[in-house]
Amino acid sequence: MARAFFVARNTHATPSACHLFPCNYPMRSLILNHMVQQSQSRFDASFAALSDATRRGVLEQLGRADTSITDLANKFHMTLTGMKKHVRVLEQAGLVTTEKVGRVRTCRLGQRRLEQETAWIEKYRQLCDARFGELDKVVEELKRKEQADERKRKQQA
Repeated sequence: MARAFFVARNTHATPSACHLFPCNYPMRSLILNHMVQQSQSRFDASFAALSDATRRGVLEQLGRADTSITDLANKFHMTLTGMKKHVRVLEQAGLVTTEKVGRVRTCRLGQRRLEQETAWIEKYRQLCDARFGELDKVVEELKRKEQADERKRKQQA
């Protein structure tokens, strides 16, 4: 029973759902599935955080120097509450950390370096480059064929 509870706890199921997982269910597949879901949610959080121009600007600013939320709000001409919401999204994605000293909350870049996201983007870029390369070949072939047809018409005329 303890093993079934452990499995249910790791899959965010309720303890009452333990009967769904037999005690001999392969735990590795559940853990792997949990890791994949966690990785996808991290991607989702990262890309959601980066999807907003203000948040990208905040990251750019923090790349230069640590800054208080008040200074960020002033720089981006927004309310303190609005900037706190942006910073919270960046914090949840692990891109920013904050520290409160007295009345001032200072922001700095987080530990995450977006290596996995960069690798995914690079794979996608390579895929697109390969497809556009093939398209370029088709276009060049059609141009050559068109030029050859044009020469034939001129010779026949």
